Amino acid sequence: MAKTTGLNAIEMQYLRLSLGLTTEQVATITTTSNEDVLAWEAGEKDAPVPVQKKLLDIDDIIEMQVLNTTDGIEDLFKKEPKRRLAFVVYPTQALYTQYNPEFLSSLPLTELYNTSAWRIKKECKLVLEVDVTLVALDAEAYKAYRAENGLSENRESRAKWAATQL
Repeated sequence: MAKTTGLNAIEMQYLRLSLGLTTEQVATITTTSNEDVLAWEAGEKDAPVPVQKKLLDIDDIIEMQVLNTTDGIEDLFKKEPKRRLAFVVYPTQALYTQYNPEFLSSLPLTELYNTSAWRIKKECKLVLEVDVTLVALDAEAYKAYRAENGLSENRESRAKWAATQL
């Protein structure tokens, strides 16, 4: 039987950091304790394979979002060249949950969505030479904008609102 080596302590810590999560948040999404997460990162015990897999799967989901979004932006800019974009990010878990129920199964925390947006911003700058500004959603200003412009609640309306914030 082959031995699975998995992630070592430093790799677990850097995976968590690359996701922009605290040890408490990792404990929450992996249904473990904060003490377990600290022990994995200190090398005192190995992280269970299902925990490693869950965190690596989340990282893969974020990377797929980055690729899909940057490909979409590249296609869009072939038709209508722009060099500035705004992406909405969510300052609280409550706002993220309210406006992104479709992502809760794959990216359960606002920090993960915002990490995705940050990676998209960096990729757009490096690969597409497009400046992306991350705009924190101000729910009241967004609702007022929608009312003034007769827009329904959807991702496109949030994107239009974010563009007005540049």
